[in-house]
Amino acid sequence: MIPRYARKEMVDIWEPATKFKIWYEIEAHACDAQAALGVIPKANAEAVWRAKDVEFDVARIDEIEAVTKHDVIAFLTHLAEHIGADDARFVHQGMTSSDVLDTTLNIQLVRAADILLKDMDRVLAALKKRAFEHKDTVRIGRSHGIHAEPTTMGLTFARFYAEMDRNRARLVNARAEVATGAISGAVGTFANIDPRVEEHVCAELGLIPEPISTQVIPRDRHAMFFATLGVIASSIENCAIEIRHMQRTEVLEAEEFFSKGQKGSSAMPHKRNPVLTENLTGLARLVRMCVVPAMENVALWHERDISHSSVERGIGPDATITLDFALNRLAGVIENLVIYPDNMLKNMNKFKGLVMSQRVLLALTQAGVSREDSYRLVQRNAMKVWEQGADFKTELLADPEVTAALSPAEIEEKFDLGYHTKHVDTIFARVFGA
Repeated sequence: MIPRYARKEMVDIWEPATKFKIWYEIEAHACDAQAALGVIPKANAEAVWRAKDVEFDVARIDEIEAVTKHDVIAFLTHLAEHIGADDARFVHQGMTSSDVLDTTLNIQLVRAADILLKDMDRVLAALKKRAFEHKDTVRIGRSHGIHAEPTTMGLTFARFYAEMDRNRARLVNARAEVATGAISGAVGTFANIDPRVEEHVCAELGLIPEPISTQVIPRDRHAMFFATLGVIASSIENCAIEIRHMQRTEVLEAEEFFSKGQKGSSAMPHKRNPVLTENLTGLARLVRMCVVPAMENVALWHERDISHSSVERGIGPDATITLDFALNRLAGVIENLVIYPDNMLKNMNKFKGLVMSQRVLLALTQAGVSREDSYRLVQRNAMKVWEQGADFKTELLADPEVTAALSPAEIEEKFDLGYHTKHVDTIFARVFGA
């Protein structure tokens, strides 16, 4: 991923030096297990650990690979340069390249998931704080982009909190599903390596043994992992789109924080654009772009092929690095979002009471008017508000068919904003707990 959208902690997971360090640890732990089983001399296993503090030379490994055309062999050759050919002769005993590659990929994904979970905790904390801050800040709810009925800004934040909380649970499950390792040898039969080696290596590296592998760990696990990242990205976009709509000039119910010295346009000095949330919409597309290739990696030939390999070299870093950046950007946007309660009230009153139409409709039906006639009466007066800029309550009070069923006091009562917020506490208790 390009540095512009990358944070060091996540990038480090995917650096070649990190990868080779994990390869080394897998091989070293496997040697320990082989020695404990009496398959290789203990002295040879101990010799492998002499490279524990070695910084593997990435350029040297690349140089060897240019000749061998095989990355794992190039690494093993470089390892032998550090510990000596005789001591290295039992390294990789009974193993195949995928034992190293697949177990390493899963370790990297687990580490990436741990960072993403911390990121999500920051987003959740920001959403919760802003939800309680604006629990009773009334704004108009919209359906199809059109004024519907009153809601609160706190409920908007709470809605995104609940969605992101579900996503966190999904990521916990996806992390568990991908936290497997395989040291099962060619075609996964353990013919040349004892299953206890796999158990030892996995225990040392915080994984569980893959119940049945072929020559690779089954890719349905990875498909679920990347699909989960795609869902999280979509939720980020969901939140970003709401903020972008709220920042439109004719709405301006909220806007991204505009820092001192910030410029919105090279041509128009007055501009204050929602650039961060627009960026989040784009980043969400990049993460979702990785989902379909991960799904297509599930179907491999027989016990293995490497059609998945080139895909994962790209989507592993790209999806996790991008999502890590996006989650932190979203958290910052929410933490610093500027809210305009007065504009929310102004927007809600733009059509002079129109948003209370359902309350009047229901009151008429409860007063004995048929639903069809009730709808006709309310819509007739509502259209005057849309088309003539009339006041909805005034029109209702002047309509003899309406006042024949409802007294002026009953009509007046239907315009109480508090009616629409009376269950906010109930919803908050459901989302955040008592």
